[in-house]
Amino acid sequence: MRAWALLSAVLWYLAGVGCQRSSLLNKKGFVFGKIGHPVKIYVKLHHNSPVLICMDLNRANTETVDPTYLWIGPKEKTLTENSRISITETGKLMVRDFLEPLSGLYTCTLSYKTVKAETQEETTVKRRYEFMIFVDPFAPGWKSACNDSVDCEDITNHNILKARDRIEEFFRSQAYTFYHRLNNTVPAMHFVDHSFQVVRMDSCQPGFGKDEGLHSNCASCCVVCSPGTFSPDVDVTCQTCASAHVYGAKSCP
Repeated sequence: MRAWALLSAVLWYLAGVGCQRSSLLNKKGFVFGKIGHPVKIYVKLHHNSPVLICMDLNRANTETVDPTYLWIGPKEKTLTENSRISITETGKLMVRDFLEPLSGLYTCTLSYKTVKAETQEETTVKRRYEFMIFVDPFAPGWKSACNDSVDCEDITNHNILKARDRIEEFFRSQAYTFYHRLNNTVPAMHFVDHSFQVVRMDSCQPGFGKDEGLHSNCASCCVVCSPGTFSPDVDVTCQTCASAHVYGAKSCP
């Protein structure tokens, strides 16, 4: 499978390893919201999401009076604390063991009070933050996490190239042996240097594909197929299917 460092223009995160720096990401790995624009996040399959903050950076640096937080997940479901969803009293959200169906829109409404100094009149202010979360088999930092894994592209490619070199050396040594040691008692074998080649195949695993329109800054990335599309094999694109209503569909119902 071909995998590249994924969309860095917005935000990438991989639990336990490095991540791309972003103006929305602080040193603790927290992701802040942004007024008027959804924040796109790509999470490695079977890893935890980053910690999403129900505030923008400016609000986080300002005193907030009596804040309350309401998180809404995909399919407009109100999110509550459970074995997979972690929500703190200060509005921090994290999704554990991220899977394809968990992709989608996560929104948080922050409510807080402002007080006029002259009249002491209180006003309730609400701000809405949106986070679009997608999943991918790979994510930023996957290269540094490959020391103990054979699934990552760099190790796999290294092993393939090593196999190529050994096969090439085998044919070269066999040609030498037949020519010099068998006294032409068997048909001659000839090997042309550098004639053995390895061709790289571009593919995505089922349920994933590439979408330059949706992920314009990462046209070569394999990202989970969005609702309305599916990918049944190792093709590089998600096919249209009106009856596919989930992320990561591998068939068209």
